[in-house]
Amino acid sequence: MAAMRMAAGHLRALGHERVGMVLGSPDHMPSRRKMEAFSAYAAAHGLECAGDSVEGGHAAATRLIRRGFTGLVCGSDPLALGAVRAARWAGLRVPQDVSAIGYDDSALMNCTEPPLITVRQPIEVMGRAAVDLLVAQIDAVAVPGDELLFEPELVVRASTAPAGRRSVPA
Repeated sequence: MAAMRMAAGHLRALGHERVGMVLGSPDHMPSRRKMEAFSAYAAAHGLECAGDSVEGGHAAATRLIRRGFTGLVCGSDPLALGAVRAARWAGLRVPQDVSAIGYDDSALMNCTEPPLITVRQPIEVMGRAAVDLLVAQIDAVAVPGDELLFEPELVVRASTAPAGRRSVPA
């Protein structure tokens, strides 16, 4: 929930009034959680879903861009790369015309053009917690059945900018 609030809040703070969500399959639990969180944050905005790939991101972002969305929160880095490609194929510039944010901070996201803003998960802390829980179970120590939640981080690079005025492509 915090991750989607961070990403959508970043775009709204830049003046993007139409922020859309590009997600993976709805039967994928992380995608469902992202959709629920985003919906709670921006219920007034139209939402799109796509397969968790560059191609899926391209298709969903194309639909959103045609409807006038200028801010795109993507549920994964591959989806965000597809969104950047869709903007370029529509003759738009990232971030001047369309802003895009990915999710997971994949290793090469600072090497893309423009470098992609993403939401980073604390993978090391998450892994340590998983190992600790597993060791406790092996040692027959009771472990809580609750879900563990970790604080994400918005890694700001160059794929967003203040909302500008552009015409919607046909």
